[in-house]
Amino acid sequence: MSDPSSSGISRRRLLSASAASLTVVAVSSVQATTITGIPRWMLFDHNNPIINDAPGLQFFTADEAVEVDAIVSQLIPADEYSCNGKDAGCTVFIDQQLAGSYGDASRNYMQAPFQSGTAAQGDQSPLTPRERYRLGLAALHDYCQQKYNKKFSQLAGETRNQVLEALEKGEITLSHIDSKVFFDQVLSNTMEGFFADPIYGGNRDMISWKMIGFPGARYDYRDYLTKTDQKLDLIPISIMGSSAWNTKV
Repeated sequence: MSDPSSSGISRRRLLSASAASLTVVAVSSVQATTITGIPRWMLFDHNNPIINDAPGLQFFTADEAVEVDAIVSQLIPADEYSCNGKDAGCTVFIDQQLAGSYGDASRNYMQAPFQSGTAAQGDQSPLTPRERYRLGLAALHDYCQQKYNKKFSQLAGETRNQVLEALEKGEITLSHIDSKVFFDQVLSNTMEGFFADPIYGGNRDMISWKMIGFPGARYDYRDYLTKTDQKLDLIPISIMGSSAWNTKV
């Protein structure tokens, strides 16, 4: 093969010129499309949410669900603005999440070594969310029975608060699980269930969205961009497109 440099052109220049030629050909063959009006959009065209609509409990036992009801209702008590965590569907949300890939952490890296990390490194526990709830609820039951001779759900409201505060501070020793790890898990999931889209089991009747004035999963807000400093009072809309979405009990 002759040396390209002898003809006054380098291999690099030859390849660059060829790539440029292909680009020109490709661009010249493209037909431009003009879009007018609002682009067509269909619900869940490309990315369907994973919805668990099976009836009844999916992960919790009936006894566990009673205790979780008590915990979430203490974390989110009823007031003049909203219902409590149980009535908002937080237990249903948590139960459905634990029954899926979130519960077994199948999408997370969960291999050893497990070592205590810094605060910036986040949670380093080897326990999956399912294991945390199963171990944590059993340990909480044992603690309350030993200290009060009652289940957590049978305690008075003020006593429940004291127990939860002690869990949050790590002042209670639970068997097989750190008390703060368990508390943080339940608190995080309770907040998610209260504010998530109702299709996931919580935020029943969009109670939290109505409380904070969140309009929901609306596709287009352009009609409201110029309405500054105005109270719009928009009815919340779920991802499913219904403003009257009710989650199952």
